[in-house]
Amino acid sequence: MQTKLRTTLLIFAASLLSASMISATSPAKARTAKKESHFVGIASWYGLQHQGRKMANGKRFDLRKMTAASWYVPLGTVIRVVNLENGRAVTVTVTDRGPNFRLHRVLDLSEAAAGRLGYVEKGLTQVLITPMPPYQPQHAQLRRTLIQPSQPQLVAAETAPALAPGLFPSRP
Repeated sequence: MQTKLRTTLLIFAASLLSASMISATSPAKARTAKKESHFVGIASWYGLQHQGRKMANGKRFDLRKMTAASWYVPLGTVIRVVNLENGRAVTVTVTDRGPNFRLHRVLDLSEAAAGRLGYVEKGLTQVLITPMPPYQPQHAQLRRTLIQPSQPQLVAAETAPALAPGLFPSRP
């Protein structure tokens, strides 16, 4: 009896061990990380102190252009920025990297963009950032050839026939 019990216990322990090893080696289900479609955070602005300096995209900074710097959005992305304190909104292009992570800010705007949002004097503001989808207009193809009707006898005449008298009541 003890031999049967030992054998059963040994088989049970081996099955638990093998089950745990199989589950440890099987690939875990892919976790789909929800990609953020918008960000809320603090924005600052930069202007004259960076005028003419090279940005991350290789071009020179111009404080009069509608540009932004962010670590959270890819370079070249067009974003819509809404000032949550007054409701004003601008559309800017991410051309640079910044602000520094230790500042706990999500965005640096050019002086022109900060002016349109109305926070130049204040320096910082709470903003909502939404990436804009790229817009590629697609023009319709125009065929310049006329098609012949399949049944020419059903094509309307050049002039419309006169209406039958009394078909429509006359208005007083």
